[in-house]
This record gives sequence, structure tokens and C-alpha cells, in this order.
Amino acid sequence: MPVSPLPQMPLAGLPDALSDASADKRLDVLRRIAGGASISQAARECGISYKAAWQALETLSALSGQVLVERSVGGAGGGGARITPAGEQLLQLADALAQARAAVLARFAGQAGLALGLGLRTSMRNQLACRVEALHAESDQDPTVWVQARTAGGVRLCASVTRESADLLGLAPDAQVLLLCKATAVSVGTAHGEATLAEGEWAVCRFNGVVERVTPGLERDEVVLALPGGGHWVGFAPHPFALVPGQPAGASVAASAVVVALG
Repeated sequence: MPVSPLPQMPLAGLPDALSDASADKRLDVLRRIAGGASISQAARECGISYKAAWQALETLSALSGQVLVERSVGGAGGGGARITPAGEQLLQLADALAQARAAVLARFAGQAGLALGLGLRTSMRNQLACRVEALHAESDQDPTVWVQARTAGGVRLCASVTRESADLLGLAPDAQVLLLCKATAVSVGTAHGEATLAEGEWAVCRFNGVVERVTPGLERDEVVLALPGGGHWVGFAPHPFALVPGQPAGASVAASAVVVALG
């Protein structure tokens, strides 16, 4: 449903709500509410749970720093909802950015992968473009999902996300994603005997690379690994780190420390 023009309002934190790479489906929930749908109806139309729909609205509101939806409690459908002027302005801003992005990508047809991660501001130094290979849950009742992905060079990584986040991101096999991780969550040591993630080894990612740079510290050394097929991964090792540039080394990180993002 087209959103009618609104009087000019201060943007405040609205652009921050659009810097989140997973905002598209969250915006879809907001857009359906703008069209008159209740939150439960918007959830059904988006193919997600009621809880995921609320997570979408709460995240957008937190990122923007403004109330985007006003609700009334009660009723079999979970109560009513009404988009606020700030919510409508966010949708207008999203539409304008989508049009501009489409125009830019059209100029670089066939190179859309270059845009993965653009506009994503984060302190996480580890950022790798990957393709989702599989999603796995321990049981139908488990609230989390394991996301197994692989880089172009064959490095396999795993992330642990909630079902709601997987739904909002629309994660599925062959989806192109960006995996991010804080360097401080990565342990570096000697090369692992098995570089790939074996079936069932979901909780910890273990993979190999080649030492490219070592920056000594008092208690820990920062180590940069060059990965097969391109890309780097940064982690830390106890000081003094015995390996030198050019030697093989292994990295390990908990799947719970790996973040999944969409470009």
C-alpha cells in the first residue's frame, strides 16, 4: 500500500533502523500494519510467528529510537495496532533507499556480490561472505537453529540463531549471507587435524588458515589468518605465539559468537 507524503519530520534515529542488514522482512511487518493489518495478521501474511513479528517491531523501534507502532491490548487476535507518523516516515525512507540501491546495482549488473556488507557499521573485524548450506534444529521444540555455511574458498562455519531471527532473515539453503564475529571470541593455535566442520559438530567452528601477521601483546597476541580462497580471520593466542607468518594455524570459535547478516 503506498504511503502518502507526510510533513517533514526530524529523522532522529530512523536511518539507524535501516542500517541493520536484516531489516527487510522487519519492514515488511511494519508495511502490512501500515496497510491496516493487525500484528497477528501481519505475521501470518509474512509467514512468521506472532513472536517473530513482535521481535521485528521491537528491534526496529530500538534501532530508530522512536515509537513506530502503537497498540491496544486484548482481543482474540492479540489486540490492534496502528503505525505512527515516525513509522510511516521510516517506510518512506526505506522505499527511497531501496530505489537508490536498485539504481546503483543496475549499473554494476553481475557484480551485486560486491555490495554485500556495504553500509554495515560494526566493530566486528571478521566478516566473510558465505553461502548457506543447511539449517538444523535439535528438535521441533528447540528455539534455536544451527546455520551451516561455506565461504567461496571452502571454509565451513556455523552460527546459532533463534528461530525468529532465521524466519525474519528468510534463511534457506543457497542464501548468500555475511557471517561476522568479534576477533576477541576467536582462539588461534596450531592447525587442526580436520579443517572442516563435521556433521553434528555444530557448537564450535574449527578451520585452518595461514598466519599472515602476528601483533604481540602482554598476555595475548593478535593473529591474522589468511583463509583458503581469500579472506581473513582475526583471533588471539596466548603470548608468546609460537608460529610465524607463512605457517599453518587453526582457529576455533563458538557458533553462538557468529552473527548472520544479509546484504
